[in-house]
Amino acid sequence: MAFRHYFLPFLILLFSNSNVHAQVEIQDTITTKLERDTVHPTQQLYDVVDLFKDINPFKKKNQGTSIKSNKRSAITYLPNLNYNPSIGAQIGIKAVGGKVLGNQPNTAMSIAAAAVSATTRGIVVGYLIHDIYTPGNSWNIKGNMMVAKAVGLDYGMGIGGTLTNPTEEELIMNNPDRARYVNKFMVYSVSERVYKNLFPGAFVGAGFFFEMKRDFQTVGSQEGMAPVEIYSRWNNFNPNRVNNNGLMLNMQYMTRDNPNSAYKGYYVDVVLRMNQSWMGSEHNAYQLQTDFRKYWQLSESRPNHVLAFWNFGSYNLGGTLPYVDLPGTAKDPYARSGRGYTMGYFKGKSFFYSELEYRFPLMRNQFLSGVVFTNVQSANDQMGTKLFKIWQPAAGAGLRLLFNKATRTNLCIDYAFGKFGQRGLFLGLNEAF
Repeated sequence: MAFRHYFLPFLILLFSNSNVHAQVEIQDTITTKLERDTVHPTQQLYDVVDLFKDINPFKKKNQGTSIKSNKRSAITYLPNLNYNPSIGAQIGIKAVGGKVLGNQPNTAMSIAAAAVSATTRGIVVGYLIHDIYTPGNSWNIKGNMMVAKAVGLDYGMGIGGTLTNPTEEELIMNNPDRARYVNKFMVYSVSERVYKNLFPGAFVGAGFFFEMKRDFQTVGSQEGMAPVEIYSRWNNFNPNRVNNNGLMLNMQYMTRDNPNSAYKGYYVDVVLRMNQSWMGSEHNAYQLQTDFRKYWQLSESRPNHVLAFWNFGSYNLGGTLPYVDLPGTAKDPYARSGRGYTMGYFKGKSFFYSELEYRFPLMRNQFLSGVVFTNVQSANDQMGTKLFKIWQPAAGAGLRLLFNKATRTNLCIDYAFGKFGQRGLFLGLNEAF
């Protein structure tokens, strides 16, 4: 039902004018052997920008004598529309850009994005992110700045298992009835990392992060008995404000052909995050974060026919993180893992996640394609459950609309199912991984 509420009005908006409808020609050119054996260059693909040009009732009728330029901007300006069960419906303004700073065969595409948005759950976010590769991939610079009024759904700590003879506080943290708490707080964060190229595709680097959360409030709990308050008592944190500040050591290996929608190659990123008390963190903590992605191209003639695998992990090596910074569902750097559950639905001191996605073309011009996916996750807790002891699965399917063919930017519309009644629509820009 949620899919119909959000997707059908989008299609109706595009095709409601009957005169315009007759002008739209979204053609699947898989009609001859020659076409089936042809890989279309970028300018021959068809995206949402082309669609709006075709249905524009004010476009000039007589263009026969004009010189048409195929050059397209690498920057996409669009309403920042999003929907998922964690944030509700989102609206805002977003700009996403991609540009190759060096020679195409030797230099990865650099990506930048800026956005301001608000959601129906009361979340307000402004951010700027960048992922820059200098000519020849000599250096890679990643970073982000964010200010947000955050509203986070909270289901306690762990992976949804059962405990034997738990105390009152342990029962609240374990949350077998899956009661929902709502945490509200302000976030101010900045991070930057710099990588040096060692050999083609391999980088090593370092960075820093400052993540400050303020003005915590929890809805749905008795006074002093919210999961964030119990965890803070157990681990000597201030439940009303936390600093998550420290240093990073990084290693990266990348051969994927595009960061927005890869057809082939690898992406591997290993980060050692070190919370440091001398930088403002309440406690020292050491967390090893791993990100592994592999893409298999299944057809040379239809390059967006792909099998993709993703593994994301965050492992505690020592010390203790604040409650809201524990790794968990959709708490990867781009908040795209765990489709089928809300953000932070499962979390622990350590967390493991894997996903497999099959991406298949529906139209030769790549305007429309589809995906099916499945994922699984595991976490430990502070009540005795070990990592890898309990697993929680999810699965789903979706459609892709090619939004900007110059950067392979897709509008992704997915519906996913998890356990404990978790399910929902996930609408976003670019692939989950």
